[in-house]
Formats: sequence, structure tokens, C-alpha cells
Amino acid sequence: MTRNTKALALCAVLAAPTIAAQTVHQLPATPTTVAYGYYWSEAKPAIRVKSGDVVELETMLTNSPAGLERMGVKPEDVPKNLRDIVAQDTGSLKGPGGHILTGPIFVENADSGDVLEIRIQSITLPISYAYNGCSGYVRELCAGIRGSTLIQLDRQKMVAEVAPGIVVPLRPFWGSMGVAPAASLGRVSSNPPGRHAGNIDNKELVAGTTLYVPVFVKGALLEIGDGHAAQGDGEVDQTGIETNLRGRVQLIVRKDMKLDWPRIETPTHWITMGTDTSLVVATKTAITEMAKMLVQMKGITLAQAYQASSMAAVLHITELVDQNLGVHMMIAKQYLKAP
Repeated sequence: MTRNTKALALCAVLAAPTIAAQTVHQLPATPTTVAYGYYWSEAKPAIRVKSGDVVELETMLTNSPAGLERMGVKPEDVPKNLRDIVAQDTGSLKGPGGHILTGPIFVENADSGDVLEIRIQSITLPISYAYNGCSGYVRELCAGIRGSTLIQLDRQKMVAEVAPGIVVPLRPFWGSMGVAPAASLGRVSSNPPGRHAGNIDNKELVAGTTLYVPVFVKGALLEIGDGHAAQGDGEVDQTGIETNLRGRVQLIVRKDMKLDWPRIETPTHWITMGTDTSLVVATKTAITEMAKMLVQMKGITLAQAYQASSMAAVLHITELVDQNLGVHMMIAKQYLKAP
């Protein structure tokens, strides 16, 4: 096999299969369809789907009705589903994290060693408000701010004034999209991101992008939540523009892919990721994963791929505030085309 033939074969492995959706499932966020603060191999599935199916789901923001009302949200504007979820007596099935995650979604035929491809088809903003807290990485800068700040969303113009004179475009995405970690890890907090993805807070995961996650348990057990109307890289004060979301995802089991860490594909870029309590380790992981991906895609040596990463890819701090720190590396697809 020639070098070019080998590269083409490896690229074919990474190419997404064409799979028609078999069924569209509805998954509202209710007391019986959410996991409150954890990813867990023994969590009871909220729904079962087949590879290729589409799930239309809603997610709740990470707050409580009382918290929203303290910010100034009118009681009648607090989603009833949020009231029901927070009011339920979950006992030992709550925590150790704080996110309200919709799921788990059991994907038939998915098993350890596979990859779950999550195609994000659409994301919308069902409510007209959001909030931002203030703590995080440099919490001493929060002096003078008590509690969370209510933010109004202009859903027609798709912008929000986040501070006087500072208006940002809205690019909604789910901060947390992950599968159950290995059974040996037990019930894992929804707060830190990891190899199972989870709370990665990557603002590139908007509609039209795809997340690839390694699978560790039968059925994958996908959970989605922590909706953001927008966020900056780093999520430095602990929160983005936190709000409810609705959207559609198509789930595909990839038995032709093997990944050690999650990976993102956008219309214009490939993105590799790393997380760790050490920013140094997280950065090295993101770089190593980029080099390994370029080896797979182009059939070059690891050293050549590392050199190319230095000359062509861009590092970002994904987030700094959730125990494990996140780093991602982006390379433009146009750089990978033959001249």
C-alpha cells in the first residue's frame, strides 16, 4: 500500500457514515428523565434509541426556582418542569455535582470500545432570560456583586447585553454532553470534564457540529445539559449565559472508530481536547491528540504531525473552573486538503 493510499484509507475510517434517521424521539426534562448531578454506569435509562435515531430534547438550567426568583424572575416565568425536578425527593440519587442532565439515553448496540457520534442538528432558546454567577478562577474580582445576575435574551436579534455597553451574539450550546464513565469509577460528579466528555464547556459545540465520544459501558448512557446561550473560552467566572435549551441530536454508533479522548468536528475545523487537574497535562493531551489525528488522516509520522500542529493549529483554554481544567486545539479543515 502506497503512502497516499494508506492516507486515503485512514481518512475513510474517520468519514461519517450516511445513516437515515430511523425514529424521532421526544425527551422532555422531567423528574423521571433527568440525572441530577452525575454520570453513572448504573443510571436507569430515560429512553432507549437505535443508532441513527434522532432525539428532540429539552434541558434545564443549573439553578433552582428560588434562585431564579431572587434574581428577579417572576414566579410564573419559572418553568414548571424545573419546579417539579427540584422539588422531587431524589434522596441518594442526587449529586455529587449540581447539573440537571437530561437522560441517560441508552443507544442500542453501543458498547465499550466504540465511539458515539453526536450530531447536533439544532438548538433553540425556549425562555427569554438567563443568568451569570460570579466566582470561578479570579473570584476576588467579584467584589460588589451579590448573587447571580439576570440577563435578558433578545431572541429575535440573537444578542444579549451582558454588561452596560457590552452586547454579545448568542450561540447556544450544551456545556455538558457526556456518556457514562467506566463502571469501576462509580457515580462521577457532573462537574469535572473527562474522557467521557461531560462538562467540557466547549463553546464550539453549536448546531451543525458533531461530538465524538469514546464509549465505556453498554448503551453509552448519554446525558445532556448545562445549557448556555453563549460563553467565552475559559468560562472564567464559573458560568456562561446559563439558560434552558431545546434541540435535536442524531446519535450514531461508530464501531469503525477508536478514540482515547473526545473530538469535535465543525463545518470548518477539527478539534482535539484534553482535561486534567493540571493545565500542563491537559495541554499536552490536546496537542498529542491533534498529532495522533493528523497521523491517522494524512499518513505522516508522529513527529511530522507534531511539527504541523505547531505551524497550523491553535490552542484554546476551554475552561478553568470545574476541578479538571480543559484545553482544546483546533485545525482548519482547509489546511488538510491536497493542493
